[in-house]
Amino acid sequence: MSTAKPAGSARDRLLAAANELFYKEGIHTVGIDRVIEHAGVAKASLYSTFGSKDELVRAYLEGRAEARRRRVSDRVARHAHPRDRILSIFDLLAEQVTAPTYRGCAFINASAEGPPGESTVTRACSDSRAWLRDLFTEMARDAGAADPVELGRRLVLLYDGATVSAAMDHDLGAPAHARALATELLDRALDGAAAAGAPAGRPSATTPPAERPPREPGSRSAPPRRTSRAHGR
Repeated sequence: MSTAKPAGSARDRLLAAANELFYKEGIHTVGIDRVIEHAGVAKASLYSTFGSKDELVRAYLEGRAEARRRRVSDRVARHAHPRDRILSIFDLLAEQVTAPTYRGCAFINASAEGPPGESTVTRACSDSRAWLRDLFTEMARDAGAADPVELGRRLVLLYDGATVSAAMDHDLGAPAHARALATELLDRALDGAAAAGAPAGRPSATTPPAERPPREPGSRSAPPRRTSRAHGR
């Protein structure tokens, strides 16, 4: 336990402790008593604030998702052209993997720990991953790709591969390699679209997809709207 006295409300302290411990050691490895001790709060505070560990886990994942949305949105906003906006996400990842506390993608890690089937964890992870996939797809559309859904899906695969390789193989160059492959994908997709007579990409005012409202536990999301013959995951 840290010798520094935790600051903030009981909720803030519990979330800060969960964010540190769950990400570093794993959701199931860390028991609720350790979170309470690390946060410096009474056990009653956890149950009065979140009700259960599952709800604390959900809040932890939603907090991670919101932090990623802010980081990515701030980074892509620096660029006008959608092609540069797409590649900037890989540049951001290259910076993140060098942090001493980097342990890979929190959502991939949480999904790997969770049981099969739909759960609090899988719902939170699916919502966050859908946001990133939608962002890549919208920017691919703005860039002039003939099949933005398929291109978005491939960009997510590259992003996922880089996060896993950086964490498991300690390959800090993985995001740069993924960026190079993303550049090739974009060049082929946009050159093909231009040859077919599709409009060329242009500076875009498209903003990242709006935050999806958290789903209530037990609710089921509507089936995805099909926008092309190729489907995102």
